[in-house]
Amino acid sequence: MPPKSKPLRILITNDDGIHSPGLVVAEKMARALTDDVWGVAPETEQSGASHSLTLSLPLRLRQVSEQKFAVTGTPTDCVMMGVAEVLKDRKPDLVLSGVNRGSNIADDITYSGTIAGAMEGTALGIRSIALSQAYGFEEGFKIRWRCAEAHGPTVIKKLVDVGWPEPEEVLMNVNFPDCEPDEVSGIEVTEQGKRDMQTAAMERRIDMRRNPYYWIGFKRVRSNPHKGTDLCAIYEKRISISPLHLNLTEFKVLQQLTGMIDTKLPSSSKKPSDPAVLLPQDESKAATVRSQIGPGER
Repeated sequence: MPPKSKPLRILITNDDGIHSPGLVVAEKMARALTDDVWGVAPETEQSGASHSLTLSLPLRLRQVSEQKFAVTGTPTDCVMMGVAEVLKDRKPDLVLSGVNRGSNIADDITYSGTIAGAMEGTALGIRSIALSQAYGFEEGFKIRWRCAEAHGPTVIKKLVDVGWPEPEEVLMNVNFPDCEPDEVSGIEVTEQGKRDMQTAAMERRIDMRRNPYYWIGFKRVRSNPHKGTDLCAIYEKRISISPLHLNLTEFKVLQQLTGMIDTKLPSSSKKPSDPAVLLPQDESKAATVRSQIGPGER
């Protein structure tokens, strides 16, 4: 008899933190497809972390429960830790990043830690999907996690079944609209949209010692997006699936610049400067300094 194929292995992460309700939803989605589900997520919220790494501090890995771990780092750190340490015996077949509290569409994409978790999985050669649940513009909004929970497994299975080219270069960005599951009008494959105006806001406040401090945020302003964009799909209660490429080169502009810019540099008759001339050094002072350096400092 031929050997049985191994079950699908899924790694889940997010940027809202290990105890966020969206991670619970992501785990439910994953367990609808397989029992081999592992979670590695940030110890604390990392929203807006983008594709950043923790390089100046050590990372701590804490086991929260069976097959679930917290990392004192960013979503990118979490995926690296999950693949290189937690699942070093066999890397995952799929990375799910989310489900994010709020949409990741249009201008959000380059800021998003949720997108970054899927980016890192993609960079490691693993098919990866970012998942986000939109919420409304009104105050006192309620996040409709049921929408993502109900439709997520179907969307993920469709993507896994059809596959996509260049999984080491392309990730999928899935956003669920702000509505109940039975109000969703369908699925649309979309392009990244663009909001009508810059919505970033900087709020200045004064602390009890009369020193200023600031909060960065975004105004929740509804745009008038083009058809076929992720923004439009979400506004019209459709699930948006946007393929995103890790290569950010704009090839149209590249071709234009190639023909427009003179790539030759002006010739120079000057000889390269001698580093010794650029950095004069008093040998007697240098010898004194060297004699004062301890063995562990050399």
